[in-house]
Amino acid sequence: MLLRSWLSEAGLAEYAAWVSVGRDERDPQRFWLGVVDALRRTRAGSALVGTLTAAPDLDGWTIVERLLADLAPLQDRTYLVIDDVHELDPEAQQLQLLIMRASPQLRFVLATRHDVRLGLHQLRLEGELAEIRDPDLRFTLAETEELFRAAGLALPGPAVAVLHERTEGWAAGLRLAALSLAGHAEPDQRLAAEFSGSERTVAEYLLAEVLDRQSEQVRELLLHTSILERVNGDLADLLTGGEGGERVLQDLEAANVFVVSLDTSRTWFRYHQLFADLLRLQLRRTRPGEVAALHRAAADWLAGRGMAVEAIRHAQAARDWGLAARLLADQWPGLYLDGKTAVIHGLLAGFPTEYRAADAELAAVAAADELAGGSPAAAERYLCLAERALASEGRLGQAQLLVGIVRLLIARWHGSLAAVTEQAQRLQDAAEAAETAQPGLGEELRALALISLGSTEFWMARFQEAVRHLEQGVALARRIGRPYLEFTGLVYQAALEFFRSVPSALEHSRQAAELAERHGWAEGPAFGLASMNVGTILAWQGRPEEGEPWMQQAERILRAETEPADALAIRSLRGVLALARGRDADALAAFQAADQVAERLTEPNLMVHGNRSFLVQTLVRLGETDRAEQVLAGLSTQDRDGGQMRLGLATLRLAQDDPQAAVAALAPVLDGSAPLPWPGWLAQAFLLEAIARAALGDPRDAAGALERALDLAEPDGVLLWFLLHPVPGLLESLPGHHTAHAALIAEILGLLAGYQPAPSTAGPSPLAEPLSRSELRVLRYLPTNLTTPEIAGQLNVSPNTVKVHVRHLYAKLGAHRRAEAVARARDLGLLAPGTR
Repeated sequence: MLLRSWLSEAGLAEYAAWVSVGRDERDPQRFWLGVVDALRRTRAGSALVGTLTAAPDLDGWTIVERLLADLAPLQDRTYLVIDDVHELDPEAQQLQLLIMRASPQLRFVLATRHDVRLGLHQLRLEGELAEIRDPDLRFTLAETEELFRAAGLALPGPAVAVLHERTEGWAAGLRLAALSLAGHAEPDQRLAAEFSGSERTVAEYLLAEVLDRQSEQVRELLLHTSILERVNGDLADLLTGGEGGERVLQDLEAANVFVVSLDTSRTWFRYHQLFADLLRLQLRRTRPGEVAALHRAAADWLAGRGMAVEAIRHAQAARDWGLAARLLADQWPGLYLDGKTAVIHGLLAGFPTEYRAADAELAAVAAADELAGGSPAAAERYLCLAERALASEGRLGQAQLLVGIVRLLIARWHGSLAAVTEQAQRLQDAAEAAETAQPGLGEELRALALISLGSTEFWMARFQEAVRHLEQGVALARRIGRPYLEFTGLVYQAALEFFRSVPSALEHSRQAAELAERHGWAEGPAFGLASMNVGTILAWQGRPEEGEPWMQQAERILRAETEPADALAIRSLRGVLALARGRDADALAAFQAADQVAERLTEPNLMVHGNRSFLVQTLVRLGETDRAEQVLAGLSTQDRDGGQMRLGLATLRLAQDDPQAAVAALAPVLDGSAPLPWPGWLAQAFLLEAIARAALGDPRDAAGALERALDLAEPDGVLLWFLLHPVPGLLESLPGHHTAHAALIAEILGLLAGYQPAPSTAGPSPLAEPLSRSELRVLRYLPTNLTTPEIAGQLNVSPNTVKVHVRHLYAKLGAHRRAEAVARARDLGLLAPGTR
């Protein structure tokens, strides 16, 4: 079809001779007489090519020589199109001779299902060969959309994408999909996802055009290996009980029989998705009793060669739960340390719920999975089940090791340094035995313990210990070749760098984020933290528009699944970014949300006092000084006297026209008796001091304090304070010969000129994306006390489906918790108002 379209649109029809080769062509004379007749019908050939008739002594070689002689004087470009060249046998050598010796004006267009031996390599080297292969013929997504429109199908974009992916751009498959969907009144994404190789029209086509054309040996190999995601010769021989599987697979791939090579050495292969669907259907129909045994044999073979994930899936397909559980328990530490939590979750979902609770090792893995999903209570329940089942387990050491790892992760999730220290020490003690059972695992566990210690110490502002443990853990992870574990440590190292050099922290955080994207780790919490670091630093530097995409990226990842310390940080730092953008109301909401998280923490956290200081300052900016007083009054004396809270108090006193009280509040900060965790905060203290001194009519001290604030701000480029406490008059009054920061002052004044706080709006902003009908159904149950499984029972869907809808609801509503989602939905009128 492609060739005929080309000849027609290019106006070449009368210059082209078309010859179609019959299946299993075995009569050279008949084929070549057909070539002669086709060439005689062309404009140039009609005057040059003589008539030939069948005769006993007329063979293909003779005809080729006659054609070469007749076409020698050819002046006009003429095309010889031969369709289905792969059906030629002895004639192929004669065709090769014609190609090699023909006039340059005779061009050959050869259409074939697979490569044939025609000696085309020399033409390829000389640049005289144009090749159109499978990737060129594969439909793009845009061409797929065009095809469906031409077929009169108005499919949504996601449905078209699903069909393009399922068919892998195969034109006939897409056409068959269009025919199949045309029978439905409203084809949608669900119908598109259900389209497979077992669909009647596709199955009939593949059976007739592909499977039925193969020999019995090849059909057996295809059916028996159809259970595999990928296959090589050894595995094919195992499942068929034969030999020569690699050669058969290579021949099938060379013949384009829906077999795709996965490596350059052509040892591993996979089947086209629709073809694999058909093969599995045929296997179930014709040999239903063999399926489980094939899966079990594949699981044993793959496990013995280190392909654990595939082995686990085949063991599950064979319903050999014991083998699958043992394999997953052995591989879980490595999978976790490689950041493959999504893979682990998918593997766990393949086990019956009751088996997960009964097997100690599997229960420990399930506990880690629940924790990764943001459910520490469920993690504890599974861990208790694992510990109760330990007594009856044969592999006691392995189960205890898994329980120890999960205990460390739970302690880290809660941010309890004492518990993390205890569990880290236990894990490092257990590493000796682990090293004996699985060489290398001991050092991996030490690296995990050190990085867990360092990250927990970071959130507790124990920077010196955190630096030491993170350096040790990262170095060990790098040495043993655990890049994801190394990456998680690097993210916290970059966060620590913030307290020493903001530009260096920005560079390291960006590098960590780029590393994660290159390795495909852009969905894990560590990547969220790296993105949050970048967005926050840009906000501190007065570049909030640059920081916004980074913060959105962090929020997309660090939702309900994140550790409480991370949850507090992302909310508080969202508030900082909102302040930098002049969105005070949004900032207040973020700081209040962070404060609610802080109330759930059982250990000190470096973000708590800074967040409350910002909360007070934001209330002041909004004119709610009484509420700011209430917040301060609700703190303990020790917290209220801390350095960061004194900054909030000074801001409040300045707003109340009491600069003397502001100076008094700042004095312990400036003399060092109320220390601050980061020099950047000290820049704010001096800026507030300058404002207070100027209000008291003391320009000399005001200028000195302002110069000191600029001294502290310039090295790191921290300009946020000058946006929150704009003093253009003070800055402009600073004599040029009395300041070392003339350029910085000019930059700040430029920022202030373009800084316009966003006006408050009368109502909530509308949703960027509407809720689906299913999401609305789930939303109506969120104000109740029903758990996720109970909501699933009410809606007759699975708990996982409810979880997916809840995640989508949180994303669309801009919420992070159930209560936030309900409140936002009520503001938008999606739910009825609540009652006290």
